[in-house]
Amino acid sequence: MNTKHLFCGFLLLLLATVASQATAQTKAAPLVIGETFTIASKILGETRRINVYLPAGYAETPTLRLPVLYMPDGGLAEDFLHVAGLVQVGVGNNTMRPFILVGIENTQRRRDLTGPTTVAEDKKIAPKVGESVAFRKFIRQELMPQVQHRYRTTPEKAIVGESLAGLFVVETLLLEPDLFDHYLAFDPSLWWNNEQLVSQAAATIKAYKGPAKTLFMTSSDEPVIAAASARLAKILQDTPNPALTWHYESMPTETHGTIYHPSALRGFRYVFKPAPESATK
Repeated sequence: MNTKHLFCGFLLLLLATVASQATAQTKAAPLVIGETFTIASKILGETRRINVYLPAGYAETPTLRLPVLYMPDGGLAEDFLHVAGLVQVGVGNNTMRPFILVGIENTQRRRDLTGPTTVAEDKKIAPKVGESVAFRKFIRQELMPQVQHRYRTTPEKAIVGESLAGLFVVETLLLEPDLFDHYLAFDPSLWWNNEQLVSQAAATIKAYKGPAKTLFMTSSDEPVIAAASARLAKILQDTPNPALTWHYESMPTETHGTIYHPSALRGFRYVFKPAPESATK
Protein backbone atom coordinates (compact mmCIF):
# COMPACT_ATOMS: atom_id res chain seq x y z
CA MET A 1 0.00 0.00 0.00
CA ASN A 2 1.46 3.36 -1.04
CA THR A 3 1.53 6.60 0.97
CA LYS A 4 -1.51 7.98 -0.81
CA HIS A 5 -3.63 5.02 0.18
CA LEU A 6 -2.39 5.19 3.78
CA PHE A 7 -3.29 8.88 3.95
CA CYS A 8 -6.76 8.27 2.56
CA GLY A 9 -7.33 5.47 5.05
CA PHE A 10 -6.21 7.67 7.92
CA LEU A 11 -8.47 10.48 6.72
CA LEU A 12 -11.48 8.19 6.53
CA LEU A 13 -10.77 6.88 10.04
CA LEU A 14 -10.45 10.42 11.35
CA LEU A 15 -13.72 11.48 9.74
CA ALA A 16 -15.49 8.43 11.17
CA THR A 17 -14.12 9.20 14.64
CA VAL A 18 -15.23 12.84 14.43
CA ALA A 19 -18.69 11.81 13.21
CA SER A 20 -18.98 9.29 16.05
CA GLN A 21 -17.98 11.90 18.61
CA ALA A 22 -20.40 14.43 17.14
CA THR A 23 -23.20 11.89 17.37
CA ALA A 24 -22.34 11.17 21.00
CA GLN A 25 -22.16 14.87 21.84
CA THR A 26 -25.55 15.68 20.32
CA LYS A 27 -27.47 12.80 21.87
CA ALA A 28 -30.53 14.30 23.57
CA ALA A 29 -31.28 13.87 27.26
CA PRO A 30 -34.71 14.04 28.95
CA LEU A 31 -35.85 17.55 29.87
CA VAL A 32 -37.14 17.49 33.46
CA ILE A 33 -39.36 20.28 34.77
CA GLY A 34 -41.00 18.60 37.74
CA GLU A 35 -41.97 15.34 39.38
CA THR A 36 -44.69 12.80 38.77
CA PHE A 37 -46.25 10.01 40.81
CA THR A 38 -49.38 7.88 40.77
CA ILE A 39 -52.09 7.12 43.30
CA ALA A 40 -54.07 3.88 43.19
CA SER A 41 -57.36 5.46 44.22
CA LYS A 42 -59.80 3.27 46.10
CA ILE A 43 -62.38 6.05 45.97
CA LEU A 44 -62.31 6.41 42.19
CA GLY A 45 -61.39 2.80 41.47
CA GLU A 46 -58.51 3.72 39.17
CA THR A 47 -54.90 4.91 39.13
CA ARG A 48 -54.43 8.68 38.86
CA ARG A 49 -51.26 10.44 37.72
CA ILE A 50 -50.15 13.54 39.62
CA ASN A 51 -47.66 16.06 38.19
CA VAL A 52 -45.83 18.45 40.51
CA TYR A 53 -43.85 21.63 39.89
CA LEU A 54 -41.59 22.86 42.70
CA PRO A 55 -40.56 26.53 42.36
CA ALA A 56 -37.02 27.83 42.63
CA GLY A 57 -35.83 27.94 46.21
CA TYR A 58 -37.69 24.86 47.40
CA ALA A 59 -34.83 22.41 46.82
CA GLU A 60 -32.19 24.91 47.94
CA THR A 61 -33.87 25.70 51.28
CA PRO A 62 -34.64 22.51 53.25
CA THR A 63 -36.67 24.42 55.85
CA LEU A 64 -38.92 26.15 53.30
CA ARG A 65 -42.61 25.27 53.42
CA LEU A 66 -44.99 26.44 50.69
CA PRO A 67 -48.72 26.72 49.91
CA VAL A 68 -50.18 24.26 47.42
CA LEU A 69 -52.24 25.00 44.30
CA TYR A 70 -54.25 22.00 43.13
CA MET A 71 -55.14 21.92 39.43
CA PRO A 72 -57.59 19.63 37.66
CA ASP A 73 -56.70 19.36 33.95
CA GLY A 74 -53.14 18.95 35.21
CA GLY A 75 -51.72 16.53 32.65
CA LEU A 76 -48.69 17.25 30.46
CA ALA A 77 -51.01 17.42 27.44
CA GLU A 78 -53.42 19.64 29.39
CA ASP A 79 -52.59 22.77 31.42
CA PHE A 80 -49.63 21.68 33.53
CA LEU A 81 -46.79 22.95 31.35
CA HIS A 82 -48.02 26.47 30.67
CA VAL A 83 -49.14 27.00 34.26
CA ALA A 84 -45.78 25.76 35.57
CA GLY A 85 -44.16 28.31 33.28
CA LEU A 86 -46.26 31.10 34.80
CA VAL A 87 -45.20 30.02 38.28
CA GLN A 88 -41.54 29.96 37.26
CA VAL A 89 -41.67 33.47 35.75
CA GLY A 90 -43.92 35.02 38.41
CA VAL A 91 -41.89 33.71 41.32
CA GLY A 92 -38.69 34.72 39.57
CA ASN A 93 -39.77 38.33 39.10
CA ASN A 94 -41.42 38.56 42.55
CA THR A 95 -44.93 39.25 41.27
CA MET A 96 -46.31 36.29 43.21
CA ARG A 97 -45.38 34.20 46.23
CA PRO A 98 -43.90 30.77 45.51
CA PHE A 99 -46.22 27.79 45.76
CA ILE A 100 -46.24 24.10 44.87
CA LEU A 101 -48.26 23.28 41.76
CA VAL A 102 -50.06 19.92 41.85
CA GLY A 103 -51.60 18.90 38.54
CA ILE A 104 -54.24 16.16 38.51
CA GLU A 105 -54.20 14.39 35.16
CA ASN A 106 -57.62 13.52 33.76
CA THR A 107 -59.10 10.11 33.05
CA GLN A 108 -62.83 10.90 32.69
CA ARG A 109 -62.91 14.69 32.89
CA ARG A 110 -66.65 15.24 32.45
CA ARG A 111 -67.44 12.60 35.03
CA ASP A 112 -65.18 14.09 37.71
CA LEU A 113 -65.82 17.80 37.23
CA THR A 114 -69.62 17.90 37.08
CA GLY A 115 -72.24 17.59 39.77
CA PRO A 116 -75.58 15.82 39.35
CA THR A 117 -77.96 17.25 36.75
CA THR A 118 -81.61 16.83 35.81
CA VAL A 119 -81.06 18.28 32.33
CA ALA A 120 -81.16 15.68 29.57
CA GLU A 121 -78.77 17.62 27.30
CA ASP A 122 -76.17 17.79 30.09
CA LYS A 123 -76.21 14.03 30.44
CA LYS A 124 -75.35 13.59 26.76
CA ILE A 125 -71.87 15.13 26.99
CA ALA A 126 -70.24 11.93 28.31
CA PRO A 127 -71.06 8.32 29.23
CA LYS A 128 -70.76 9.30 32.90
CA VAL A 129 -71.36 12.70 34.49
CA GLY A 130 -72.20 14.08 37.90
CA GLU A 131 -69.56 12.49 40.15
CA SER A 132 -67.83 15.60 41.47
CA VAL A 133 -68.52 14.54 45.06
CA ALA A 134 -66.34 11.45 44.59
CA PHE A 135 -63.60 13.52 42.93
CA ARG A 136 -63.56 15.94 45.88
CA LYS A 137 -63.41 12.97 48.25
CA PHE A 138 -60.38 11.68 46.31
CA ILE A 139 -58.68 15.07 46.63
CA ARG A 140 -59.43 15.35 50.35
CA GLN A 141 -58.78 11.82 51.53
CA GLU A 142 -56.16 10.44 49.13
CA LEU A 143 -54.38 13.22 47.23
CA MET A 144 -53.91 15.85 49.93
CA PRO A 145 -52.38 13.43 52.46
CA GLN A 146 -49.94 12.22 49.78
CA VAL A 147 -48.90 15.76 48.91
CA GLN A 148 -48.45 16.68 52.57
CA HIS A 149 -46.35 13.55 53.10
CA ARG A 150 -44.15 14.02 50.04
CA TYR A 151 -43.58 17.78 50.18
CA ARG A 152 -43.00 20.53 52.71
CA THR A 153 -46.33 22.35 52.72
CA THR A 154 -48.13 25.00 54.73
CA PRO A 155 -51.85 24.69 55.56
CA GLU A 156 -52.68 27.23 52.81
CA LYS A 157 -54.36 25.54 49.82
CA ALA A 158 -55.84 26.77 46.53
CA ILE A 159 -57.57 25.27 43.50
CA VAL A 160 -57.69 26.52 39.91
CA GLY A 161 -59.76 25.45 36.93
CA GLU A 162 -61.25 26.56 33.61
CA SER A 163 -64.55 25.62 31.92
CA LEU A 164 -65.88 22.45 33.60
CA ALA A 165 -62.94 22.60 36.00
CA GLY A 166 -64.05 26.17 36.78
CA LEU A 167 -67.53 24.81 37.48
CA PHE A 168 -65.95 22.32 39.88
CA VAL A 169 -64.06 25.16 41.60
CA VAL A 170 -67.23 27.21 42.16
CA GLU A 171 -69.19 24.13 43.24
CA THR A 172 -66.51 23.28 45.78
CA LEU A 173 -66.54 26.82 47.18
CA LEU A 174 -70.31 26.72 47.63
CA LEU A 175 -70.72 23.11 48.80
CA GLU A 176 -67.44 22.28 50.60
CA PRO A 177 -65.74 25.63 51.25
CA ASP A 178 -63.48 24.22 53.95
CA LEU A 179 -61.49 22.22 51.40
CA PHE A 180 -59.46 25.19 50.11
CA ASP A 181 -58.56 28.73 51.11
CA HIS A 182 -58.47 30.22 47.60
CA TYR A 183 -60.65 29.45 44.58
CA LEU A 184 -59.76 30.47 41.01
CA ALA A 185 -62.44 29.84 38.35
CA PHE A 186 -61.85 30.85 34.73
CA ASP A 187 -64.83 30.83 32.34
CA PRO A 188 -66.71 28.41 34.64
CA SER A 189 -69.44 26.34 32.99
CA LEU A 190 -72.11 27.65 35.32
CA TRP A 191 -74.81 26.79 32.78
CA TRP A 192 -74.64 23.22 34.10
CA ASN A 193 -77.94 21.92 35.48
CA ASN A 194 -79.82 25.10 34.52
CA GLU A 195 -77.44 27.26 36.57
CA GLN A 196 -78.43 25.60 39.84
CA LEU A 197 -75.18 26.70 41.50
CA VAL A 198 -75.93 30.33 40.64
CA SER A 199 -79.50 29.98 41.90
CA GLN A 200 -78.41 28.68 45.29
CA ALA A 201 -75.37 30.93 45.69
CA ALA A 202 -77.02 33.73 47.69
CA ALA A 203 -78.31 31.44 50.42
CA THR A 204 -75.03 29.54 50.61
CA ILE A 205 -72.90 32.68 50.82
CA LYS A 206 -75.15 34.28 53.41
CA ALA A 207 -75.02 31.16 55.61
CA TYR A 208 -71.23 30.76 55.51
CA LYS A 209 -69.57 31.47 58.90
CA GLY A 210 -66.19 29.81 58.49
CA PRO A 211 -62.60 31.00 57.94
CA ALA A 212 -61.70 33.57 55.29
CA LYS A 213 -61.94 32.49 51.64
CA THR A 214 -60.86 34.08 48.36
CA LEU A 215 -62.55 33.77 44.96
CA PHE A 216 -61.04 35.00 41.69
CA MET A 217 -63.30 34.55 38.66
CA THR A 218 -63.09 35.56 34.99
CA SER A 219 -65.23 35.15 31.88
CA SER A 220 -64.49 35.31 28.15
CA ASP A 221 -66.53 36.39 25.12
CA GLU A 222 -68.57 33.17 25.31
CA PRO A 223 -72.06 34.67 25.86
CA VAL A 224 -73.71 31.92 27.92
CA ILE A 225 -70.78 31.59 30.31
CA ALA A 226 -70.25 35.34 30.53
CA ALA A 227 -73.90 35.94 31.41
CA ALA A 228 -73.94 33.28 34.13
CA SER A 229 -70.64 34.53 35.57
CA ALA A 230 -71.97 38.10 35.66
CA ARG A 231 -75.10 36.90 37.48
CA LEU A 232 -72.97 35.15 40.09
CA ALA A 233 -70.84 38.28 40.50
CA LYS A 234 -74.02 40.33 41.04
CA ILE A 235 -75.13 37.89 43.74
CA LEU A 236 -71.72 38.18 45.41
CA GLN A 237 -72.05 41.96 45.33
CA ASP A 238 -75.58 41.92 46.74
CA THR A 239 -74.75 39.32 49.42
CA PRO A 240 -71.61 40.63 51.11
CA ASN A 241 -69.93 38.26 53.54
CA PRO A 242 -66.83 39.50 55.39
CA ALA A 243 -65.37 35.99 55.22
CA LEU A 244 -65.33 36.04 51.40
CA THR A 245 -62.99 38.26 49.40
CA TRP A 246 -63.81 38.06 45.71
CA HIS A 247 -62.88 39.56 42.36
CA TYR A 248 -64.68 39.11 39.05
CA GLU A 249 -63.18 40.25 35.78
CA SER A 250 -64.88 40.18 32.39
CA MET A 251 -62.34 39.56 29.62
CA PRO A 252 -64.32 39.97 26.38
CA THR A 253 -61.20 40.08 24.20
CA GLU A 254 -60.45 36.47 25.18
CA THR A 255 -62.19 33.35 23.88
CA HIS A 256 -63.05 30.22 25.79
CA GLY A 257 -59.89 28.72 24.31
CA THR A 258 -57.53 31.57 25.20
CA ILE A 259 -58.73 32.75 28.60
CA TYR A 260 -56.76 30.38 30.85
CA HIS A 261 -53.28 31.86 30.52
CA PRO A 262 -54.10 35.58 31.01
CA SER A 263 -56.55 34.70 33.78
CA ALA A 264 -53.97 32.59 35.59
CA LEU A 265 -51.44 35.42 35.43
CA ARG A 266 -53.91 37.85 37.04
CA GLY A 267 -55.35 35.29 39.41
CA PHE A 268 -52.05 34.05 40.82
CA ARG A 269 -50.93 37.64 41.43
CA TYR A 270 -54.22 38.32 43.20
CA VAL A 271 -54.32 35.20 45.36
CA PHE A 272 -50.60 34.78 46.01
CA LYS A 273 -49.67 38.42 46.49
CA PRO A 274 -45.98 38.76 47.33
CA ALA A 275 -45.00 40.13 50.70
CA PRO A 276 -44.39 43.92 50.46
CA GLU A 277 -40.66 43.54 51.03
CA SER A 278 -40.42 40.88 48.29
CA ALA A 279 -42.19 43.02 45.70
CA THR A 280 -39.53 45.72 45.87
CA LYS A 281 -36.46 43.49 45.60
